Amino acid sequence: MAAVAADAGLSVPYVANLENGRGNPTTDALTRLARALGTRLAIGFADDDEPGPPPAELPAALVRLGRTTRFRRDVRVLAEATGQDAAELAGRLLDALARLSALTGRDLAERDWLRLLDALLLVAVHPDPGEEAQ
Repeated sequence: MAAVAADAGLSVPYVANLENGRGNPTTDALTRLARALGTRLAIGFADDDEPGPPPAELPAALVRLGRTTRFRRDVRVLAEATGQDAAELAGRLLDALARLSALTGRDLAERDWLRLLDALLLVAVHPDPGEEAQ
């Protein structure tokens, strides 16, 4: 938490209070926290009839992975290969990986996260040659 607070330029007690559901952060503080976590803040409006699923809770190992140079590099490669915005893709990717972790019923190690990321890169950047022939 101290590293994230420092990267965001916020105090540790402030971030701790936010994590514990206390305080009312500004959009600037949320933007800085998102950037420190390797994602970006996106605020949207949705119809009450169609609420989206809440974001998955990110395990600590996944938060650390999201802050690495390798993760950011791989997200840029995926974004270029799929024509998506890298910052938005990073957030969606972290959420998807957290949901995969929940499906396994155990905490995944950094090695596991990297294997999943490698698999996504392989599929996105190197499509099946058989698909192109069809």
